[in-house]
Formats: sequence, structure tokens, C-alpha cells
Amino acid sequence: MTRLKDRVALVTGAGRGIGAAAARELAAEGAAVVLAARTAEEIEAVAADIRRDGGRARAVVCDVADMASMNRAAEAASDAFAPPDILVNNAGLIEPIGRLDETDAEAWDRLIDVNVKGVHHGIRAVLPAMLEAGRGTILNISSGAATNALEGWSAYCTSKAAVLMLTRAVHGEYAGRGIRCLGLSPGTVATDMQRTIRRSGINPVSQLDWEVHIPPEWAGRAVAWCCTEEAAGHDGGDVSLRAPEVRARVGLQSG
Repeated sequence: MTRLKDRVALVTGAGRGIGAAAARELAAEGAAVVLAARTAEEIEAVAADIRRDGGRARAVVCDVADMASMNRAAEAASDAFAPPDILVNNAGLIEPIGRLDETDAEAWDRLIDVNVKGVHHGIRAVLPAMLEAGRGTILNISSGAATNALEGWSAYCTSKAAVLMLTRAVHGEYAGRGIRCLGLSPGTVATDMQRTIRRSGINPVSQLDWEVHIPPEWAGRAVAWCCTEEAAGHDGGDVSLRAPEVRARVGLQSG
């Protein structure tokens, strides 16, 4: 399919998990993809896979917690293809996990730097060109944790609640100027983050059997779908991939 032909997508945290799967699906839909993450080897490998499959991809080392680094990633996309008109804010941390009085304050700050400020940095980096073009799609990877406090996840839940409000704010300020902004809440996904959660042994999520987690490829397909006009009815809020009707529209199994 080529529903995203001639689009340029910037994906953060694209070296593995949801980010890598999203990059592959966006490329399969016809978008040129810029993969951004801190680990060069991981994003270079995914970009090479995409190019071998006939897609267009470039890897850019980037720390989303650094505004200047995020600006450089957007500039690299412009140099390689064109200014990004799709942004997938996927980079995120789950640690520190633990009760508030037991967690390291610096680790708490670092999570907020990545999960909240990193999303803001991504939006700020791509928004001027999107506004000039009169179109753009900003997709923030969300979570049920945005609206449900879980033991041991004070930093993560706080960050996802903040991102949900940021999604609503961007929609309210820029929907009338052609900018779509929405969140995707994929549920639990079989990634390294889930392994970290399981090792913590804290709250019911850590007790889930591995088989109940959806594969990253499902989340990647949902990301690509969210970036098409088919998902426009969800703009300004979160799309839950747990919903059977959403899975059906994405083209996933209902189980």
C-alpha cells in the first residue's frame, strides 16, 4: 500500500521495538523515513533493512531530551528528503520503577526529560515547516498509564498524562491550520520495556504472561494507520489498540 506516498516521517526511538516496527510500516506505506535514536548501530540496521526492501530511510543519532539534537534530526530529514510532515514521538523510558520515596530523583528527572520534554522538543522541531506547508501529522505514543495510576510507576504515569494533555493542546491550537495531533495507546507490547517491567515485580502489569503482549509489528501497523486520514476522527485524543473496532480498522486480529 502507498497511502503515505510522498510523505516524510521522523520517528524517535526507532532502533527497536515499536519505533523500529513503525519505521518499517511507514516505509511500506510509501513514506520516506528518518530514524532517530541515541544508538547508531540499531537505527542504521533498521534503515538498511528498509532500503533493502525498496524503501527510503536515513538514520540520525539524536537525543530527544536535547532540543538542539532534535532540531538537527529535523534538519537532517529536510536535507535527505524534505521537511518532515509526519512525526512519531515514540522514544520513552519506563524506569525508575518503584515507590516514590524509594526512587532516585535524578532518574525521575531523566524520564521526564525524555518522555515529556522529548515530545515537546519533537513537536517544536517540526511544527514551523508543517505550519508553512499547511499540513502535518503528529503522533504521540501514549499509554493507559496516562489516565490510570499504577503502583511504582509515578514517573511514567505522570509523563504519559502530561503527553495526553500536550496532544490535546496541539490539537486545540493547530487543528484549524492543517495539523493533526493524536495519541496511540497500544496496550502492552512485547518489547524490552516489558522485560524491564517484569523484572521489577511491581504492580499487576509485571505479572502478565508474555503471550498476552501484542507483537511490536501490530503497534507499528497501528502507527502507520494513525498517520492516514482514516484515523482523523481520533485527532485530539488517544486511540486505544485494545478496542476491537480499532484493531479491525487497522487490519489486525481481534484476539
